[in-house]
Order: sequence, then C-alpha cells, then structure tokens
Amino acid sequence: MKRIFTFCMALCVTLGSFAQTDTTAAPKNVPQNDTIRIGGMVIIRRAGSKDREIVHDREYRMRSRRSEKPSNVSTNWWIMDIGFSNYSDKSVYPNVLTSGITKDDLKARAGKSRNVNIWFFMQKLNIAKHVLNLKYGMGLELNNYHFDNDKLLFAKNPTLITEGTEAFKKNKLAVDYLTFPIMLNVNFTPNRKSGFGISAGVSGGYMYSARYKTKVDGDIKKVKSDFDLERFKLAYIGELSLGPVKLYGSYAMNNMWDKGLDMTPYTLGFRFSNW
Repeated sequence: MKRIFTFCMALCVTLGSFAQTDTTAAPKNVPQNDTIRIGGMVIIRRAGSKDREIVHDREYRMRSRRSEKPSNVSTNWWIMDIGFSNYSDKSVYPNVLTSGITKDDLKARAGKSRNVNIWFFMQKLNIAKHVLNLKYGMGLELNNYHFDNDKLLFAKNPTLITEGTEAFKKNKLAVDYLTFPIMLNVNFTPNRKSGFGISAGVSGGYMYSARYKTKVDGDIKKVKSDFDLERFKLAYIGELSLGPVKLYGSYAMNNMWDKGLDMTPYTLGFRFSNW
C-alpha cells in the first residue's frame, strides 16, 4: 500500500513539473490563432485561414460561406409573378362567337389586364459548373382580361359574345391554367445568391377554370364556362435576372380559342424569387 502511495505521489510531482512549463508566450513573428471561449465551447480561427473550428469534446469545422459550393439541386418554394396579360388578335370579324362585335370591342385594356402566377416550386439542376442549369417547376397561371368595351356580354351554351345596353363598372374574362415550365438557365455569377443570368424554355398548361365577371351598382355576376377556349396552352417562356430584380415573360405558341376567334396571349412582369 505504501509503495502504491509513493508511486502516485511521484507521478503527481512529475506531471506538475510539466504543467508548470509556460506555454502562453508565443514565438515572435509567428501568426497567432484567434480563440473565443463561450461556456464549454471554444471557437478557433487558425492563423491565415478563413475557416473556424468549434471545439467541444469533438472538433467541428465551420467553413466560410464564400467557400461553400452551391448544391447541384436547389429548390425554391412559393414563387410569385405579378405582371400584365394581353393578346395579339388576328381574328376575322364577324364570326361564330361574335354578333356585331369588332376587333376594337375585344381589345384588352393594357394597364388593367393582369397576370399573377403562383409557382408551388421551382428546381434548379446543375449541368455544367453551376453556370448552365436546368430549371423546372409547377404552378398556376392566373390571367384577367379587361376589355375596352364596358358593355360586352359573354353567354354560354352556345358561346356568344354580344354588346349589351348597360355599361359595367367592371367586366373581365378570367382564364386560369395549371402550368409546368422547363427552361435552360445561364448563370453568369454562380457564386452569388442574387446574380445575373438568363433563362429560356417552354411551358405546357391545362385550363382548369374560366369565367366572365361583371359588376354594376355593387351587383356582381359570374358566368362560369370554358367559352370555347382551348384547354391546352403551349408557350415560349423566358426569365432575366438582374441581381435582386427578376423579369419574366411568355408568348403562346397556339390560339387561346378552340374556335371562332384567333388570339395569341402573352405576359410580362416581375418575378419574386430567391434565385
């Protein structure tokens, strides 16, 4: 027992002599590490490095954000577009849908006809060094067409567009699509969150709702029908990223009407998106 006690005492004296060695003085002309202690956690920034290490039982490395590489697949949820809707009218008047209506009567009000798109998600897939990417998604396209002629009437079964005797305070045709866009994206600044780039591609949409809405003296009426509109919509689409400002546009490949009229819809506006 005495031998064990003597051995332990000798071991303690030996360790104490090592512990008394002064290690706080740093050699001159040698870069020093920056150390911050927070409770039981120590944050160390190595000399000459932008990386930081957190020491707490284990050692974890926190890399500088600038050194992080973008993910090969990134997802952006709930993107919103706000812009304007219009169409190029090449219809021949009169026709099977119109009775005494002219091209001027069906002219859309440029400043009041609006487009709102709500994209459930968009994904960006890296193809080449995060400069060339594939973008695709799914969402809703909502188009409201207000007309210069405030006396227009839309009837259904059969579809007929006529001019009434009473002027409406509001009259619009609303056409909504479930749409799937796909684009090739060129990102000129892949290491920046809000960079500069351009995208171009196509979209395919299915019209799930259409209605004609009028308002006069507080009385609102809605007529729900497909109004002989084309159910499917194919369009050329594009996007321009100018830092935090993003613009979008689309131009349909086909006529928005199934018969009678010949109108090619297009949109233009601002996109609110993370990338």
